[in-house]
Amino acid sequence: MTDDAPVPAAPPDPAAILRSRNFVVLLVFAAGVGLIVSLVSWGFLELVHKIQVWVFTDLPTNMGYSSAPSWWYLLVLGLAGLPVAFAVVRLPGNGGHVPVHGLQVGGNEPKMVPGVALAALASLGLGLVLGPEAPLIAIGGGLAIFTVKLAKRDAAPQLLMIMAAAGSFAAISVIFGSPLVAAVLVIEATGLGGPVLPLILIPGLISAGIGSLVFIGMSNWSGLSTSAYSLAPLQLAPFTHITWEALGWAIALGLAGAAVTQIVRRIGLACVRVVPTKPFVLVPLAGVLVAALAILFAHTTNHGAGQVLFSGQDALPGLVSNASTWSLGALAMVLICKGVAWALSLASFRGGPTFPAIYLGAAGGIAASHLPGVSLSPAVAVGMGVMVVSFLKLPLSAIVIATTLTLSAGAAVAPLIILGVVVAYLATLGLEGRLGADADPAAPAAPSAAPAG
Repeated sequence: MTDDAPVPAAPPDPAAILRSRNFVVLLVFAAGVGLIVSLVSWGFLELVHKIQVWVFTDLPTNMGYSSAPSWWYLLVLGLAGLPVAFAVVRLPGNGGHVPVHGLQVGGNEPKMVPGVALAALASLGLGLVLGPEAPLIAIGGGLAIFTVKLAKRDAAPQLLMIMAAAGSFAAISVIFGSPLVAAVLVIEATGLGGPVLPLILIPGLISAGIGSLVFIGMSNWSGLSTSAYSLAPLQLAPFTHITWEALGWAIALGLAGAAVTQIVRRIGLACVRVVPTKPFVLVPLAGVLVAALAILFAHTTNHGAGQVLFSGQDALPGLVSNASTWSLGALAMVLICKGVAWALSLASFRGGPTFPAIYLGAAGGIAASHLPGVSLSPAVAVGMGVMVVSFLKLPLSAIVIATTLTLSAGAAVAPLIILGVVVAYLATLGLEGRLGADADPAAPAAPSAAPAG
């Protein structure tokens, strides 16, 4: 190297950025992003709910049926595949991330938002077994970048990254009802850490906090219930005493959850290799198969097809509060039918994987509560945690989600949740290494918080 060689510029000091006046301006901008994203997210979720009610309740009633006939599910879910296939094939962004590959944060450009919204509205509104968290993250990040570029065309990539993360924070806080849950989920999914973390975390929390306040205010002002798409803590009996049996069952549930989720994932990975070859045929076919599984469940149990269809967050409180009305046979059927329907939806449609995992974990916990030495409250709590971590492979997020949803059971369930989640996480890594689940050539690289392009 010669003496005239240029000296590389030192990277920006995150601590200096935090102390600067520009960072205060950035926080104000993050609050504005939270306001915009929360309003759009609220409207999106309300639209999904309205579509569900109109398609599965109002239309059949107007046609003279007391409830939707079996053929209605086959027709609706089959037709749902057409707009999804169109978004995947013809619109930028392929309709969003393929959910079988897990929850991904980042890489969302504004031009992808229409395709993501179309695919998600068709998937979620017409009954597929997926949740709204992944589309909301993509829409929130894309809208945030669009807002920044509208105000400052030459915005630095670091600013775009921070605002995209803030938009994701705001969007995800809507459905979990907590900025803290949103923060943990987004940060763990992106793998952020080190000195740069406060640059993402503080604007993100501001955005999520403003978004939560706006969401609550809009719900009160409009008089519309958010229970159909926003999770709230479940009502469980207090659990105060941890026994050796409870510890043993937490370990067993962790192993069982990892095994069940691995089966679902393997079915989804097998399907996702085939579906892109003929999307306008195979995506509608996957919808018909999901409908057939819902019909099978409804005809073999005394519970409705809605327990198999949809993401499960609307049905979750009723499932837990009416646990005594579920027989072991019905629980086995919902685990099988919704599990396979989830796998087909993960491979073919667009949405998030988290909420079906929560529902199936709760159903598995209720089934486990029939075993000797297993109480309902810790079984449900551990079941939800192990299913979430087995699919997302985000242990801290799984613990926070399961703990938040089971606050009514008391603090004693937390150690059992942690034990079950750790066991399930390690078992999942072991099973994937043995089965080669990560060898799928279509699987994307690790997600990044930075916007693509």
